[in-house]
Amino acid sequence: MTTASPQNALTGILWMILTGLCFVGVTALVKVLGTRLPAAQTAFIRYAFGIILVLPLMKHVFAARMTRKQIGLLGLRGAAHTGGVIMWFFAMARIPIADVTAMNYVSPVYVTLAAALFLGEKLAARRTIAVIFALIGALVILRPGFRELSPGHIAMIFGPLGFGASYILAKRASDELSATVVVAMLTITVSIGLAPLAYSVWLAPTLYEVSVLAGVAVLATLAHYAMSRAFQAAPVGVTQPVTFLQLVWAVMLGSLVFGEAIDPYVVLGGGIIVASVSFIAWREAVLKRRQKTPQPDQTL
Repeated sequence: MTTASPQNALTGILWMILTGLCFVGVTALVKVLGTRLPAAQTAFIRYAFGIILVLPLMKHVFAARMTRKQIGLLGLRGAAHTGGVIMWFFAMARIPIADVTAMNYVSPVYVTLAAALFLGEKLAARRTIAVIFALIGALVILRPGFRELSPGHIAMIFGPLGFGASYILAKRASDELSATVVVAMLTITVSIGLAPLAYSVWLAPTLYEVSVLAGVAVLATLAHYAMSRAFQAAPVGVTQPVTFLQLVWAVMLGSLVFGEAIDPYVVLGGGIIVASVSFIAWREAVLKRRQKTPQPDQTL
């Protein structure tokens, strides 16, 4: 079993730290916008700027000569991601930054369950226990019956479902198409999906609001780039635990900048989820390495 060298591990960790900082910056900018603009509209403007950023990739999209089935698969992914994005923007403007950040960690858990249900992947006992603990972490954050759940919290229950479905569909599409095409098509399909929803609730945005959403698009694009570099440099078992820093920064940002109370249950629940997701990521990495390593009776 191979492991990352200390230098590569450090590089992966640094890229993942940058990823977390960028995502926290995204949440801060969306929080600054407030609730004046509808969630569908803010999400559409962000993705419209995203189209500008992926324009250099369009030559690869046209060169791919996608089949109708592939286009349908990517369109379905865009629809799932659209739902997740709207829920996220809606929640971000209404509940504390730490709550949104912590609940967002549930998405990989949904992916694990969906992979077992729809892709036929085996859900071993240890992964099942990790999933259960992650869901317990979500309950610690939400505390149903002990506090009133706001619409924002409910949105963050269903939002990660959309992102999880998007990941599963991307995994299927990546078997036949390059990552460049998959990423570019996500921006295009989500923009198309958001357009009619944004038009139905459109309010004239100010130059300030448009500028903030342009910053959101830049930071989100940089975050995804940094994440890909982190995964290239080191295994997910090394980089995944670093994502807990994102929750720490979110708590500090919410408290110091937005005056949000620090909720120890959110930190505890987020920590449980991150630990569970990190274990799942580590187990998947181990299984992938085993699949790539020839067994003794396969080396003949």
